[in-house]
Amino acid sequence: MKFNLKKRLYFYLAIVFSIFTLIIFLVEHTRERRLKTEAIEQKLDTYTEIIQKSILNIPIDQYPIVLQQIELLFPNNLRISLIDQHGKVTFDNSINNWLSLENHLQRPEIQRAKMNKTGSDIRISESNNTKYLYFAKYQSNVFIRVALPYDIQIQRFFKSDNVFLYITLFLFVIVLTMLNRIVNIFGRSIIELRDFAYNPGIMSGVRFPGNEIGEIASEIAENYKQLRASNSKIKLEKEKLLQHIHNSKEGICFFSIEKKAKFYNALFLQYLYNITDKQDILPEKIFSDNLFDKLIQFIEDYTLNFKEFVIQKQGKLFLIRVVRFEDKSFEVIINDITKQEEIKQLKQQMVSNIAHELRTPVAGISGYLETILDKDLDTDMQHHFLTRAYNQTRVLTELIKDMSLINKIDEAGNTFVKEPLDIYVLLNTLKEDYFHIFLDNSISFLLDVPQKTVMNGNRNLIQSIFKNLIDNAIRYGGQHCTIAIKMYKEDSAFYYFSFYDTGKVILDEIHLPKLFERFYRVEEGRTRVGGGSGLGLSIVKNAISIHGGNIIAKNRQEGGLEFMFTIHK
Repeated sequence: MKFNLKKRLYFYLAIVFSIFTLIIFLVEHTRERRLKTEAIEQKLDTYTEIIQKSILNIPIDQYPIVLQQIELLFPNNLRISLIDQHGKVTFDNSINNWLSLENHLQRPEIQRAKMNKTGSDIRISESNNTKYLYFAKYQSNVFIRVALPYDIQIQRFFKSDNVFLYITLFLFVIVLTMLNRIVNIFGRSIIELRDFAYNPGIMSGVRFPGNEIGEIASEIAENYKQLRASNSKIKLEKEKLLQHIHNSKEGICFFSIEKKAKFYNALFLQYLYNITDKQDILPEKIFSDNLFDKLIQFIEDYTLNFKEFVIQKQGKLFLIRVVRFEDKSFEVIINDITKQEEIKQLKQQMVSNIAHELRTPVAGISGYLETILDKDLDTDMQHHFLTRAYNQTRVLTELIKDMSLINKIDEAGNTFVKEPLDIYVLLNTLKEDYFHIFLDNSISFLLDVPQKTVMNGNRNLIQSIFKNLIDNAIRYGGQHCTIAIKMYKEDSAFYYFSFYDTGKVILDEIHLPKLFERFYRVEEGRTRVGGGSGLGLSIVKNAISIHGGNIIAKNRQEGGLEFMFTIHK
């Protein structure tokens, strides 16, 4: 249950005065009890003084006789005990056979008397099961202990006088009544103002009290009416803006004119960390990094309202945009444009490579046909040039086919249907298809793959892997070389293959990782003796990637080039 301000204020003040009253009562009660305790202990101490003087210079065996003579001076229920310094009871008027009592040295009142000369305690006697108020005094190596039964008479003596309690409660009630009156006077205006803030329509006709608080409340209520209407619109627009910033693909931060960050999204900190290489960085640190010198120059030049520049860091490109607002505050926008630049350069490179690859066969076809049209050639020469032109169209067909395949791999790699297939059977089929080509080029083909090497894959892609590797080896390995395919390892998930030829090595090994790039040539302007689209090894890498593997190229110590790759079963 939630209390209003008036009730809470009254509750807090009541608690304060309750605690104050309780403290006063406890202090008085403690003081009264202490005085009564001192009074009764003083009386018991007088008894011990009389006993001590009576047994002074008297032998221990005479203690009972002397004490029995003076017992008439004391109350009838007073228990008298004498205990030596070792805790042995030498006399006790309430026990007939006191010599058989256990050692009393560890009794609380005896321990206190040993430390402070006197000691007291209220407890049940272990000797006769009677509750006593004990008082002990230590003198001349003897503990003199007297005790009164802790009965109703003693308890009444210690009972507090309730007159002070009644007076305290009476004053407490008067104070609470006055507090309630004061709280009602000052709480009404505050409560009505609160009710107006939550329900301005319902409270529109309320008249606040005529005191100072009521006047302030009336003025606040008037201003509140004007602000509330626009507040909901501003809140809605702000929520839209914040949602847009959080979901933005750009890192955004708003700064005050004092260069203090007012609001930023998580992507801004992420980009800032990538640029500065500092974890847990604050947005304000952007002004102390040398990479953002242009940003600092812009902020100091109030004639500019917009600026953008590029920062290159960690192999990435970041576009920084700064916009200044009318109040001289500004926003900084960071955008990672690495991918856009890469795509832009890749498109430019692709267009250039495709134009280059098309230029040679198209020029060849055009030249051959122009020769046939312009010159009077016999039938054999015409057939020769037509054959050359036809071969160039096959090069174009292969290029278009490879471009179509690699584009499908890039755009829709998950659409290739996979089925169980035996790589051993597939490779033997390729061996038969290339039989005459191997024979014409004096190439030896070695196949070391176990039978029933079964996997789940796309037949066309797996065939294109080995077909493009074989074509590449024939094209660059040269005649009289050996081409070998070997499965050198197998585990529960992968097949491990080695494909190599015994032709020439690539002298500069810096080219090896780039062999799988599209249209990449080890030597610029190098022509392919057997044609080729320039996309073969790129198709190989992408097809292997679709099948969960990877491939590397390396020079063999014995000569030639070796490709080592894995294919997921």
